[in-house]
Amino acid sequence: MLTYLLDLTRVIGCKVSGKSISGDLSIRRLVQARTVLERIRPIDQKLKYQIEKIIKAATTGNVDADDPLRFRANPAALEAESGDESTGTVDDEKGEQDKKATKVYRPPKLAPVHYDGDETEKERRERLLERAKRKALSTSVMEELRNEFYDGPIEIKDAYDSHKAKQNKALQERVQYEEDNMLRLSLSKKEKNLGKQFGTMSSLKDLTSFGNFSALDVDDADDLQPPKKKAKKVYKKKWGKKGFRKGRR
Repeated sequence: MLTYLLDLTRVIGCKVSGKSISGDLSIRRLVQARTVLERIRPIDQKLKYQIEKIIKAATTGNVDADDPLRFRANPAALEAESGDESTGTVDDEKGEQDKKATKVYRPPKLAPVHYDGDETEKERRERLLERAKRKALSTSVMEELRNEFYDGPIEIKDAYDSHKAKQNKALQERVQYEEDNMLRLSLSKKEKNLGKQFGTMSSLKDLTSFGNFSALDVDDADDLQPPKKKAKKVYKKKWGKKGFRKGRR
């Protein structure tokens, strides 16, 4: 760079004084230096951050705390000499204690949960009774009775059925696949039976399921009976007795 500036100064001086620069060796050196500078410009851009970092550390005497390269892996730190192991562990413990002392406490990000540790047995039974009453009042039978004796206008809405929604989704996916691939999928015997029985199963379920209304007659939480747990069915494998036939000699 210094040679380039000196040659450039010489050429400018010749032009100012009115001298001819044709055949001057400084012109050749300027072209050569300019070509080299243009070629090393990408390398200079890549090393710009490291150079500025070294210059800043040399002038200030420390490294910036927000430097992203401070958090990279340092393989040299994994290699510890045998004589410095004991002193290294002591220094590490002191450093960790200093960090814990100066570190700002930040509460953990957890989902809020209702605390019921101070809840008594009576309060728990009252809460269960209230939940059972709400569940009993929200059944379809109670809704029909409420609408029958209600004199005001009734809002008509469709009930959401998860089984029906799942069946409709599977049917839509099947139709979409058939339209995209231009082919007809064959139904198995099980799928045909499910399609026939699905229309009547939802209505039969509403007719035969009345819910548990025993909670509506309970005034005291102590009289509430806990729900019975369903017993798990255990299927026993049937092993047939195998006989051995005696062969004829």
